[in-house]
Amino acid sequence: MTHDHHDHNHDHGQEPPSDMALRVKALESLMVEKGLVDPAALDAIVDHFEHRVGPRNGARVVARAWTDPAFKARLMADATAAIAELGYSGGQGDHMVVVENTGAVHNLVVCTLCSCYPWPVLGLPPVWYKSAPYRSRAVIDPRGVIAEFGTALPEDIEVRVWDSTAEIRYLVLPERPAGTEALGEEDLAALVTRNGMIGTARL
Repeated sequence: MTHDHHDHNHDHGQEPPSDMALRVKALESLMVEKGLVDPAALDAIVDHFEHRVGPRNGARVVARAWTDPAFKARLMADATAAIAELGYSGGQGDHMVVVENTGAVHNLVVCTLCSCYPWPVLGLPPVWYKSAPYRSRAVIDPRGVIAEFGTALPEDIEVRVWDSTAEIRYLVLPERPAGTEALGEEDLAALVTRNGMIGTARL
């Protein structure tokens, strides 16, 4: 197991919540209390970005890499530029690196000091990604963490842990499943999950 260390210069997501996060929560509560915002609508918006828009963007990046060798080469050489080709760029995704799973290597992404995360391709970070236990144990026992998510990796597969920072955000390129040669990009993208692109799952 290897662990890439980078000096952190985090600008968001610190524990305890930042003043800005507290102000947003207070404003949200006030708007709900005064009947200006429907809590269900807020939940729907969060769900949209957390589970649909963001992860589906990343899944399309993965599917394109699986079907277009030239795009994959660009993605591995300069992920930020290649991802921008598909229209996904901006805040929290300006400095992207893609790491590829193979039959011999499985990659896992964590942010050990806070919750740096590639929003343009994965949407909002899941609660567990920001939790102290995940941030700690992903480094100490990555194979065990992955197993707790339901994936038991064979012992001969090397696990590499990548520590995201404010300067570099990582995206895992899962290994293309066998028997999918006849599938088009949309069908392939439907196979890819958010957890697969973080590395807590194979796909």
